Amino acid sequence: MKRYFLYLMFSMLAVAGATAQELTVKLLAAAGNDISASQHRRNDLNGQPCALVKVQLATAGAKFEGNVVGDVRYDAGEYWVYLSAGSKELRVKDNGFVACHVRFADYGIATVQSLQTYNLTLLMPQGGAVIPQGQKLIINYSPATATVLIDSKFYKGHGHIEATLPVGSHDYIIAADGYETVEGSVKLTANAPRTVNENLVATAQQSTAQESTAQQSNQAQSVSAIQPPTQTPAIETFTVNGVSFNMVRVDGGTFTMGATSEQGSDAYKDEKPAHQVTLSTYSIGETEVTQALWQAVMGKNPSKYKGDNHPVEKVSWKDCQEFVEKLNSLTGKFFRLPTEAEWEFAARGGNKSRGYQYSGSNNINDVAWYDDNSLKVTHDVKSKQPNELGLYDMSGNVWEWCQDRYSSYSSDSQTNPTGPERGSYRMSRGGSWYYIARRCRVAFRYYFTPGSRYFDRGLRLALQ
Repeated sequence: MKRYFLYLMFSMLAVAGATAQELTVKLLAAAGNDISASQHRRNDLNGQPCALVKVQLATAGAKFEGNVVGDVRYDAGEYWVYLSAGSKELRVKDNGFVACHVRFADYGIATVQSLQTYNLTLLMPQGGAVIPQGQKLIINYSPATATVLIDSKFYKGHGHIEATLPVGSHDYIIAADGYETVEGSVKLTANAPRTVNENLVATAQQSTAQESTAQQSNQAQSVSAIQPPTQTPAIETFTVNGVSFNMVRVDGGTFTMGATSEQGSDAYKDEKPAHQVTLSTYSIGETEVTQALWQAVMGKNPSKYKGDNHPVEKVSWKDCQEFVEKLNSLTGKFFRLPTEAEWEFAARGGNKSRGYQYSGSNNINDVAWYDDNSLKVTHDVKSKQPNELGLYDMSGNVWEWCQDRYSSYSSDSQTNPTGPERGSYRMSRGGSWYYIARRCRVAFRYYFTPGSRYFDRGLRLALQ
């Protein structure tokens, strides 16, 4: 019996080895005239320009190991993998296949070079099917005592649960005593985790108790509410050389900046730790600065994708400083770029925030022009839904320069932070028509050299 068991075990291992599916390299070569690595430049942690390897592989969900810098972008069978200059190898992993170890020297490339683009084509064996992948569903809910069921399975949490489920549609139920039950359906794709936010509505009996408590609190504050302090208007309109634009007041408040729960597993390392920030009242542009406004102030339009109501692009941080200086001389005001904290607070909806992953919605298509829907061009401002403050395009369309230099986050609470006094990079926020959804989240951070200009980089004004 023991001999038979060993024979069966070795037979199974032999079959598994014989049927293992391996990825193979068809091509690895420098891409010649392809300037993507310099046009879409990315620097490593030492500030040195990376090489770009474009990997052709007809399956989504592959993972890459080696000296990989930043996240890997996937679109229609092609991955963009940035590597530190001098890298000698790349390891490719995909569920259902044996990992592929690509040694560049085997293909006549000693090491990859800065700002050079390379093409790597990988072949899957015929009949080799990819094992279906799971995806993460994140549900934030209140009250925290509620019960959560997904596909009739109970999940235990305290206002937040994370479940890895097969790609496809799933049903959920959230219930709590004294609250109306919520039922919903969500579709998971292989591309990114999905976050759902649900706030249960109290039943009549529960609402009465809550209203009584609120009335007591309001009575204690009634004296100060009789004479509210003087404030700037909710919306101010300015006109420069015939072009009008609106500035929206953002009432001061305290918020948690960075990788908050609704950002889920999409959050990057430099979005952490989440920390408390307090801001004074300020105003911010209702839209990104349009080409019409830039033309009215500067007398020229540098943008690639022309249109008066399109956001201006191909402007550097330094160009923006010149723009606000001229705008201030024309208006007598003190316009400026927003700080990174001001930008994020406004993008989250300020004191009216509903905790969305993107600016104004958890469904990016409602509020943003990005890689999957933009047709690779900019679009008119205000052509998507606004966020809670009435601000448009804070996710997608074009990146928006901020005033701050780049620095890592601290867990310390801050008041009106303005970033470090020294540094080589300036912050940019919001994602763009060219980038994936993950980079259009309200917490995502990006930085560029202050003199760089690209066709997906613009600005939004702030005013104290």
